[in-house]
Amino acid sequence: TGLIEQRITCPYCAEALQVLLDPSEIGQTYTEDCQVCCAPVLFDLQGSEEDMFVQFAEKMNSAN
Repeated sequence: TGLIEQRITCPYCAEALQVLLDPSEIGQTYTEDCQVCCAPVLFDLQGSEEDMFVQFAEKMNSAN
C-alpha cells in the first residue's frame, strides 16, 4: 500500500504542510521536522488504511 498525502498545520509556525503518511504506521507515534521552520512535530497516526488521519500534530516537550 502506498503513502497517503494529508494536510496538517505546524504547531510552531502555523504553516499548512503537506505530509506523507504511511498506512503501516497506524497506531504509532513519531516525530517529523516541519518543512518550513524545522521544529520537531509529534504525530500520532490513527484510523484504518482507508481512513487514516493524524490524531494530533503538536509541539514536542523540551527537556529542561
